[in-house]
Amino acid sequence: MRTLGGRYQLVRRIGVGGMSEVWRGHDRVLDRPVAVKIMGPSLEGTLGDAASVDLVRTEARSAARLAHPNVAGVHDFGTSRPEPAARDVPYIVMELVEGQTLGAHLAAGPIDWRIGVRICAEVAAALAAAHAEQIVHRDIKPANVMLTPSGAKVLDFGIAASSAAPDPDPEVPVMGTPAYVAPELFEGVPATPASDMFALGTLLHQCISGRLPWRAESPTELVYAQRYRDPDPLPEIGELPPEVEDLVSRCLSRDPAERPTALVAALLLAEAVDARVYVPIQEFDAGPARPSVSPWDKQAAEAPTSAAVEAGAGGGRHRAE
Repeated sequence: MRTLGGRYQLVRRIGVGGMSEVWRGHDRVLDRPVAVKIMGPSLEGTLGDAASVDLVRTEARSAARLAHPNVAGVHDFGTSRPEPAARDVPYIVMELVEGQTLGAHLAAGPIDWRIGVRICAEVAAALAAAHAEQIVHRDIKPANVMLTPSGAKVLDFGIAASSAAPDPDPEVPVMGTPAYVAPELFEGVPATPASDMFALGTLLHQCISGRLPWRAESPTELVYAQRYRDPDPLPEIGELPPEVEDLVSRCLSRDPAERPTALVAALLLAEAVDARVYVPIQEFDAGPARPSVSPWDKQAAEAPTSAAVEAGAGGGRHRAE
């Protein structure tokens, strides 16, 4: 049985992606199950050996800064050389999240809109925590949302970036899954929290309607549709709150400035289904006067009852309930 870093035994492979594979592992030091994400040769082919190690190290550092109930925790980072003459292969050791992905649930058939809205409220709360740390996920999609008995967990910060990052290298392809990539990223604009919100809007539309907002026969046609066509309307659901429909529309706006923040989305979605979410308390801290207040920020601030402050060992959180 292969062991990484003299500590992590690989038990069985549980997932394969375009640039990595995930194994169920066992931490021999702490005697606990873990998930081990090992990067594959396709990442090296895209970015080069040293850059791929840096990218994975960045993922580990980014996710390790996030202590949130809807984010899968990161325990460790390292490199392994499978053979003496081979290159170092980066890996990340993560919390082993037991459950099924949202993608698997959606593939099995439509889900109740209330469940979809609750899931997206928790995803938005996770994004609010990430954005508060200036981290942009860049790959929000059903396969990266794990549904567990304790709620949704956002996985895979493998292509996460700083919201303060410089313009991307034009030689590096746009990261992410095309159906969920904000249209401005294909124009060379750096990833921002607003681009994550486009992905959230796509996810929310898919959870409510059972399909993507745009119909297309190929990735190229899809990218064109996102940039130049309006999304398909949501189906008529009598009990669906109008503010949820409006939120979907705002998130899918081609103008990033029109999209709401993750904090606003989390509070509004939670309020719509009487759910509980945890969002960073620093978002509410007093600070310099802002030049203007958008209707979305005003609506979140006035969200009824949402706002009890919950403080504890992990720091403060606002609780919408």
